Amino acid sequence: MKFRILITTAFSLVLFGALFVPNGRADETDKMTIVRLNGPVEVPGTVLSAGTYVFKLMNGASDTNIVQIFKAYDTRLITTVEAIPDYRTRTPGHTILSLEERGAGQPEAVKAWFYPGDNYGEQFVYPR
Repeated sequence: MKFRILITTAFSLVLFGALFVPNGRADETDKMTIVRLNGPVEVPGTVLSAGTYVFKLMNGASDTNIVQIFKAYDTRLITTVEAIPDYRTRTPGHTILSLEERGAGQPEAVKAWFYPGDNYGEQFVYPR
């Protein structure tokens, strides 16, 4: 009987915990975003080939402007990019990765990255 009460109590605690856990959102301080590219895209210092990547702020500090780009699913760091703050008047409800055209034969370049729900984003800085 004690075993049955213990199991019932444990089940109740698990059920209670599951009902009162905050939304299943990841930690938003690093602004981790999964991006799927259909073709090559330039970021400062490198060209990302078609594939899936993870963009996130370095060390999870939302007040820094250093973006790390990882190859998705194998967590290999591809590059670290210094950015400057960017601002949009409309708050995006989804990830925005704005691109700009380059010269003939060159891939488009990432101009800015905005996390869903944020007016402030990261503008990528390219050498002249």
